[in-house]
Amino acid sequence: MTQPMPVAERPVALVDLLDRVLAGGVVVSGELTLSIADVDLVHISLRTLLTSITALQPNDD
Repeated sequence: MTQPMPVAERPVALVDLLDRVLAGGVVVSGELTLSIADVDLVHISLRTLLTSITALQPNDD
């Protein structure tokens, strides 16, 4: 008899993963600093929200 694979080792298709992320939404943030000789020249802060349109629409219940 075959035992089920643990959750961590179960393969997930990229489409399924993307569907889960877009259904609930995810925030991606990052910072980038360009410097020369320990002098900060450029500082960039990025934030983006990834979600589907249907997740943002209010429910009309």
